[in-house]
Amino acid sequence: MAREFEGKTIFITGAAKGQGRAVALAFAEEGAYIIAFDLGQKIAYPSYNRSSNNDLEKLKDDVTDIGGKIVIFAGDVRKAEDVKEAVALGIQAFGRIDILFSNAGIAAYGKSYELEEEQWDAMIDINLKGGWLVSKYVIPHMIEQKSGVILYNSSVAGLRGMNRMSHYAASKHGLIGLARSQAIELAPYGIRVITIHPTGVNTAMNDGLAEMEGATPVEIAERSAGNLLPVPWIEAQDVAESVKFLASDKAKFITGSQFVLDAGLLTR
Repeated sequence: MAREFEGKTIFITGAAKGQGRAVALAFAEEGAYIIAFDLGQKIAYPSYNRSSNNDLEKLKDDVTDIGGKIVIFAGDVRKAEDVKEAVALGIQAFGRIDILFSNAGIAAYGKSYELEEEQWDAMIDINLKGGWLVSKYVIPHMIEQKSGVILYNSSVAGLRGMNRMSHYAASKHGLIGLARSQAIELAPYGIRVITIHPTGVNTAMNDGLAEMEGATPVEIAERSAGNLLPVPWIEAQDVAESVKFLASDKAKFITGSQFVLDAGLLTR
């Protein structure tokens, strides 16, 4: 039986761990070719981010083990040259890019009036500028194909304010404006653009936020989320299943929309 994404290519940022990794494995199991982009090194802010190239290599091994095809690239979504090189590498390997899952992002705490300028800039540059920059270099290939799906991983913070996370919320709100505008621009070419809004997800980011606060990951999830359903968080695989649906023909008329995966949080 044919697999759902047989022969299609997905470009994933923030691919080495968490939600990006889950999406990469889920799509590889469905026959997609994977272009995995991740920073692969520690950054100054937030201090808990301990990405390494070993994570990318592990993803490559795991995708290969299930019979998938993958190219990996260690780069920074804030740097045009890195993004251009990664896109070119993917096109050289697989000939096309059908899906972009723009997932690279950071989160941290800090009252808006106490943040340092460098902290504000890092949040906006990675979470918002990075999304735009990757799309800038992927979109021309989708236009040439006259097809494609762009999925921005926002957050429930993209749909409401969050205490002590103004820079994070601002970056995630910004993705909605970017996606809605691109949906208008790209509809004539058959390209769909959607934002995804998960509640807290059980990944290393929760561990990092807990480390910053001197709390447990469950305490952080319950404090920041307050889901209506009796769960502290959802799993990365839940996000992956939503990405698969939105990237598929089952969702062929969904564009310019905000897909909420919040365990009822926003109903409160």
